[in-house]
Amino acid sequence: MNPDETQAYVLASAAALQLPLSAAQAERVAGHLQRTAAMAELLERFPMEPHDELAEIFRPHGPQAGTVAP
Repeated sequence: MNPDETQAYVLASAAALQLPLSAAQAERVAGHLQRTAAMAELLERFPMEPHDELAEIFRPHGPQAGTVAP
């Protein structure tokens, strides 16, 4: 998205969530979103496999998926 589209997205999202957002706040949020998208784009270009992820995979404790707790 270009900066104008990002700004429009931020304003529309804030309105949909009924979040009060000043023009200055929306501009800062849009700027952060643009930077985050640019970083994500760089990461998406790098081929990674599951074993490249060093963080432990989240496994919830408790009943197994698909079972009903009493």
